[in-house]
Formats: sequence, C-alpha cells, structure tokens
Amino acid sequence: MRACPTCGASNGSADDFCGNCGAYLGWSDTEPAPSTPPANTQAPPERLTAPPPAEPTPAQAAAAPATTPSPPTPSPPTRPPAATPPAAPLATPAPASPAPEASAQDPVLPVLPAKPVAPRPVVRPVAAPEEAVGAPCPACETPNLPGRRFCRRCAAPLHPEAKPAPLPWWRTVWPFRRRARASSGRVVRGLVILAVLLALCAGGLLLLPAGRALFEDTKDKMGKPKAVTPVAIAASAEIPRHPAKNTTDGLNNRYWGAPGPEASVTYTFSKPFRLVDLLITNGASKSPEEYARQGRALRVDLEVTTQDGDKHTKQVTLSDKAGSQTVSTGISDVKTVRLVLSSPAGLTKGRHLALAEVEFFQRS
Repeated sequence: MRACPTCGASNGSADDFCGNCGAYLGWSDTEPAPSTPPANTQAPPERLTAPPPAEPTPAQAAAAPATTPSPPTPSPPTRPPAATPPAAPLATPAPASPAPEASAQDPVLPVLPAKPVAPRPVVRPVAAPEEAVGAPCPACETPNLPGRRFCRRCAAPLHPEAKPAPLPWWRTVWPFRRRARASSGRVVRGLVILAVLLALCAGGLLLLPAGRALFEDTKDKMGKPKAVTPVAIAASAEIPRHPAKNTTDGLNNRYWGAPGPEASVTYTFSKPFRLVDLLITNGASKSPEEYARQGRALRVDLEVTTQDGDKHTKQVTLSDKAGSQTVSTGISDVKTVRLVLSSPAGLTKGRHLALAEVEFFQRS
C-alpha cells in the first residue's frame, strides 16, 4: 500500500494517482541505502628489531680461539610506536614486492588506500498488479476499484457530474432565459412579460388593416383573374347611337359617346366580389386611325362602393394612345363602380368624348 502525500489516503502499490484527491503519487518506494564498506581496521605494524644473538654450542666454543671478552655494547633506546593513522575504507591491497631489509633506525610508513569499489545494484521486486473489478475509466478504460474517485493511471474523474439538460428555445429569449430562483425578481419578470404581451396585442390591432391588405394582395397576384359582367349600366349623358352599354359588349369598334367632360357611367353587379383589375380601352376604337377621330378623356375618376356602403375613390391617369390599359384596384366586396371622365383631349367642334370598352376582373 502507498499513502498519498497530499491527503494521506491509502492506495495500491501499482497506482500512480491518488484515488481520493487525484494527486500524483510518484515513486514513493525508497531505495535501500548502500552498505558502507568497513573501515580498514588493520593494526599498525610493529617496529622491526634485530633478534638477540644466540648462545654458541659447546662444539663452536671449542673450535673458536680464545679471545678476551669485550664489554657489552649498549643498545640504542627503543622509539615509541608511531600514532595510529585514521581508518581508511576497505581496499584490496596491492601485491607486496620484496622490500629491502629495514634498518633499526627507519620509521614505519602508513598503508596507502586502495581503489574504491562501487556497491552492487539492489534489485527492487516488481509489485504484482492488483485485480480491479470496478468500472473502467471513461478516459483511458483502466479498471479501478469501486471506492476510487479518480483513475489510478490518468487521474481522470471516475464519476463526472452530469451536465444540466439544455433549456428549450423559448427559455433562451429574454426575459425567459433566466432560471427561476427564490426571491429572484419574479414579480418584475412577470410585469415585463405582461407589458410585452400588451404591446404585441396593440401592435397587432394597429397593423391589422395593413397586414390584411398585404395578405389579400398576395392572394390576388397568386390567383388568376376572372372577368365579371355588370347587370346594370346607367350613364349621366350619352350621344345617340352610342349608348353606355357599348362599353361592355366586348367589341372595340363600338363606344360610349359623352357630350363633354364630367359625364359619368355607373356599373352595378349582382353580388359583391373582389375587384382585382380594371381594363379600360380609351377612345373610339382600338385602331389608331379611329382612335384619333374622336375626343378622349386622359383622366378617369374611379368611385367604388362596397356592400357595406363604404366608398373608395381613385384617380386614374390614362395614356393618350390606342389600346387597352390595365388599372390595379384590389378592393373587396364591390357592389357598384362609377367612372367620371375628365381632362378631355382632341375635343373640338363636332366631336365628343369616346370610351370604347371597360372590363372588370375578379379573383378566382
């Protein structure tokens, strides 16, 4: 077992990170200190002295000539032994070489230290891998014991906290994006939401006519117009043989003749409809030669009455050329249409205003 140096929790011998705090354990096993070689405790050599002379044998004494005994020679005093040198590390002594015969007067020299020998390496036994039966690490898939909080190999959290579920899209828009907390301004947020709803309702009421008109115009352009025929035609004045009903007979060479400007014609329809377009053929005919023979109105005042009695007026400016001209209206629930001729052109003595054809189109 290995103890964590940070929190002191116990861990396996093969773990690299602490299971409680995730700290790096490192190599916590200490190497045994190398043994110190013993010091050289060899005793200092003694001083070499000459051995005492041996006594002669009787045979040697008889063979030797008689001599006068001489007085004994005093021996020099013996020196005290030298101080013991400090202990040196154990070393292998070098091979001794034959030294010359030491005299009684030479001192004894200390032994030189030998070459140091490196200690033998100590082999640390490999710890047996621990059997882990817990869930694998989500990062490196290393099995860990059930009680650990961090992986023993990569120190990744074994039980990470689950992320909160994402908010719905409407909670990401202010002022809904704040999470509800106790005493966190619920009254203020409620008032803000109420004010926003009231503003939307007011804007809808104010913009409703414009929005409805845009919707109807879109439907008019997407649909195909269909012709509609009035059931009654009444003119304020007309020239003999050129009645107002000639404007709806479908023939371009017949026209309604008015004696002068401010003459009007009214068209009445059987049921209300949405008037999409108005097609006007000005002059006496569609042919350019016949068109210039009579006078023509360059402006027409359009007055439309709906089923509810509402009136819509519009000034239509016409081009002084032969052919039909389209006028877009887009008015719903049309019941009657009145045209007033104005701004005459080519009206001289013996001529009158001519209006060849008027066609009405409703939304299909």
